Amino acid sequence: MVDSQVIGIDLGGTAIKLGRFATDGTCLQSLTVATPQPATPEAVMAEIVDAIAQIDNQNHTIAIGVGTPGPADAAGRIAKVAINLSGWHDVPLADALEAKTGKPTIIANDANCAGLGEAWLGAGRRFQNLILLTLGTGVGGAIILDGKLFVGHLGAAGELGLITLNPDGPMCNSGNQGSLEQYLSVPAIRRRTGKEPAELGALAKAGEPKALTFWQEYGIYLGIGLTSLIYVLTPEAVVIGGGVSASAEFFIPSVKAELEQRVLLTSRLGLQILPAELGNFAGIAGAAKLAFSKVADYTSCDR
Repeated sequence: MVDSQVIGIDLGGTAIKLGRFATDGTCLQSLTVATPQPATPEAVMAEIVDAIAQIDNQNHTIAIGVGTPGPADAAGRIAKVAINLSGWHDVPLADALEAKTGKPTIIANDANCAGLGEAWLGAGRRFQNLILLTLGTGVGGAIILDGKLFVGHLGAAGELGLITLNPDGPMCNSGNQGSLEQYLSVPAIRRRTGKEPAELGALAKAGEPKALTFWQEYGIYLGIGLTSLIYVLTPEAVVIGGGVSASAEFFIPSVKAELEQRVLLTSRLGLQILPAELGNFAGIAGAAKLAFSKVADYTSCDR
């Protein structure tokens, strides 16, 4: 197993990113290809198989992990829905890739893969129990318990952005009202300020008072949302990723202050609030970690 290699794949609406990884987390080769348009399951499958052949032309890899932009089933076989991909409903992606490549394959939601990546090689690598929150177009999340990804009995656990922050707040696409996503996502920031997060970050860097106040209030909302999660999960760390995390230095202090006020010390002793470290690399790294876990499961079953 020392020389074993796997492929991690991050499937997105505009790009498909692949990486070939060694067991120590070294990325030996990477490749990015455009997602075919329209992104039908058949077209995407063909593109992935072709890209795998390019990145693994000597057939060194033993398994494949795929992060998809939407929920997967608990067994990691079926892409239930894929956001921004055409006609993706209950697509048996793992079975199809196994049939075409001959390699054991497992899939998971892309936010879960990002969480696994940060837990393996990034900001969460020192911890066995952590939460990842991705702040971007939506608000996604991942839960790592005892070093393993927690997906719940149907595979859809970890939708951390959909918890209720304000029961009378804006409607959410999920059907919830006043979800965390409606206060922390990029569209929520635009709605509230008329500005892009990067613009607000630049203004805050320049010391602009309104921007600094905005990020302080943003951190308060995030702290309130995290309060519920911390009481339930008592993680060692909360890792903050996604595009908005570029301004983490301006809102993490108010997150910490809010948690100190709202969460009993017994539930937050030693808790770390950390910016993610891997950026866009987290998805393929986590998908690779998923593939290694698939191999480990196969090995243990064979014993």
